[in-house]
Amino acid sequence: MLIFYVHDQTTRVNGMAAKRNGKKTLQTTLLRSAFNRENIEAIVIAVLLALFIRAFVVQAFKIPSGSMEPTLLIGDHILVNKFIYGISLPFTEKKLLQLVKPKRGDVIVFIYPEDPSKDFIKRVIAVEGEQLQIKDKKIFINNKEIDDPYGVYKDSLATSEWGSEMTRGNLGPITVPPHSLFVMGDNRDKSYDSRFWGYVDLNKVKGKAFIIYWSWGGFFKDIRWNRIGKIIH
Repeated sequence: MLIFYVHDQTTRVNGMAAKRNGKKTLQTTLLRSAFNRENIEAIVIAVLLALFIRAFVVQAFKIPSGSMEPTLLIGDHILVNKFIYGISLPFTEKKLLQLVKPKRGDVIVFIYPEDPSKDFIKRVIAVEGEQLQIKDKKIFINNKEIDDPYGVYKDSLATSEWGSEMTRGNLGPITVPPHSLFVMGDNRDKSYDSRFWGYVDLNKVKGKAFIIYWSWGGFFKDIRWNRIGKIIH
């Protein structure tokens, strides 16, 4: 009898242990399932938030050319405020909640009129309705010479990559059409801009450049620490 009793007790103990182990396994499985679901939800929300921010709030761009030197250098990485000029509705050219319109002096990113697959960055020189004339590399708006602290002319030769001296240094008078902007690069001798291909439609403007968040020449030894965090004027 003693032998059977011990065996029966052992069976009961083993059964209770199995039940406890089963409960623990079930709890572990449920916890893992909940943890995985929470992770997936967090990742999806993060991706959607990132896409929303990129589409409507702030977008990063890299400067690939020297047309905006010395304001922006090749290898500068910048952030662009996309909502200040209005939120662009997807698949349309309409904008909502426009806070302000681009004004003279703003550095803007826009869809290149001659190739919609490319984005350009230039400085606004004249806005709709303004009469513009360039005489001997001096800018006149509505017959008055304006201060042009950011424009740089370095090429003393008669011709450049983008055209003749007459084309680059003299233009107009012209009147900027409605809903349009006249833009130029700060590196006036090396900028392919409104002097050559015309105006920028306001609906093609993506946003205003406002800060350099990273800058380097391609290698870590070429990091330009003094440019990181620089506000774009």
